[in-house]
Amino acid sequence: MKHTLVELLHLASGLVGAALIAWLAAWAVPNVEDTIWAVAYIAMLIVVFMAVRPLRLAWRADRQGASSVDA
Repeated sequence: MKHTLVELLHLASGLVGAALIAWLAAWAVPNVEDTIWAVAYIAMLIVVFMAVRPLRLAWRADRQGASSVDA
């Protein structure tokens, strides 16, 4: 489960980072807050889609008992 946990933490940090940047941008420019959050949600969705393959590889490596993940 080590590889999968690392990938999940990586995904979570990407989502938190995107939300933090969006929150700061919305705070800095309140007139376009809705637009900033719409773009942030799209960016977060892209981050999730980009994490699917590494998560699958990590899950497969954990199930096979591999010590490293080869792409």
